[in-house]
Amino acid sequence: MNFLRALIYYLLLVVIVVPYWVLVMCVAPLPRIPRWKIVAGWPRLAAWLAIYLLGIRYEVRGRENIPAEPVVILSKHSSAWETLAYSEIFPPHVYVMKRELMWLPFLGWGLALFSPIFINRTDRMNALRRTIELGKERLAQGFSIMIYPEGTRIAVGKHGEYKLGGAYIAVQTGARVLPVAHNAGLLWPRNSFLKYPGKVTVVIGAPIASAGQTPKQLMRKVEDWIEGQVEILVRAKRENNAA
Repeated sequence: MNFLRALIYYLLLVVIVVPYWVLVMCVAPLPRIPRWKIVAGWPRLAAWLAIYLLGIRYEVRGRENIPAEPVVILSKHSSAWETLAYSEIFPPHVYVMKRELMWLPFLGWGLALFSPIFINRTDRMNALRRTIELGKERLAQGFSIMIYPEGTRIAVGKHGEYKLGGAYIAVQTGARVLPVAHNAGLLWPRNSFLKYPGKVTVVIGAPIASAGQTPKQLMRKVEDWIEGQVEILVRAKRENNAA
């Protein structure tokens, strides 16, 4: 049953992506924020379909912690689910992405209109410089910056290295940091075709001021909070499943 649900889900996304891409191309001349809201309709639709086709519901704890001003959002990344649902959960935000995604037919072209920060991961120094420069620009334009500090999807129970790019942006601009944890990888595992019904819990922490801190100090606070929350969420989920 899970296989059939996943198959129908992906087939629907394939059918939808081309006409939605046409719509996205039509709104390309719009200012960045209105354009973002229209482009974000596709991941929101994908997250909605996940509820009704895959049975993956979600709850958000700490939504009141999202400030009115743009911030640097630092999130755990264990699934593809969060890249879809975050478009509904958070105000306009842009991602720091590897530039290879821009070359994907339809999807990459649509992403380019999302005002992302594309970087070349093989050139780490220039990637960091570009992230800081464009991060300042996007914050000034009214976007928050969404960064997965571990750089890639990490399997549930694993702990990757937290890179400092997001903390550098926050320190350089004075923006606050918003830490986010979740347990989506238990239901939508990385690199897995199969998805499992259940409820994802997203926890948004209180904003952390960057003033007076080094990037390393700031990221350590973020890492400790995120990993602590993920451990609580995963343990609770597994205990509920075992009960």
